[in-house]
Amino acid sequence: MEITLIRGDITGQRVDAVVNAANSSLMGGGGVDGAIHRRGGPAILAECKQLRASRYPDGLPAGQAVATTAGNLPARWVIHTVGPVYAKSVDRSGQLASCYRESLQVADELGAEAVAFPAVSAGAYGWPIDDAARIAIEAVRGAAGGLSNVTEARFVLFDQTAYDAFERVVSAAG
Repeated sequence: MEITLIRGDITGQRVDAVVNAANSSLMGGGGVDGAIHRRGGPAILAECKQLRASRYPDGLPAGQAVATTAGNLPARWVIHTVGPVYAKSVDRSGQLASCYRESLQVADELGAEAVAFPAVSAGAYGWPIDDAARIAIEAVRGAAGGLSNVTEARFVLFDQTAYDAFERVVSAAG
């Protein structure tokens, strides 16, 4: 699996699937989640409401992932994953890594080959960007070791600080 880094807007990516750093309600919100819902249009929210009414009446748990249509986005699907809120006193890094692994598993089930990821939990959920980058790259590389058929994991990072953190991790690992 090729790992690429791009500084930009995840809602404009022409990939098979875009990963949404969702909140557990699946009803949209701020940051990446709000941007995906706004640009993707009402079809995404409609499918999220169906998921809440059926499979996830209490919301999508942290570390899990589920797919919907991408609506008006240039992707085919949105894979919603809920990252954990960062806490210094509790190690939730396993949940954060699970977001990436579960998203790749859903991508495999869909037949997606190119997937665009944001830096899950590194915004409003307060995860330090350097640690978030390390966990993300390690989780995706681990899945690439024969567990996923995705050919490109594209990290789309909104600002230069996030891009630089991911670039340091990718460069250090070779």
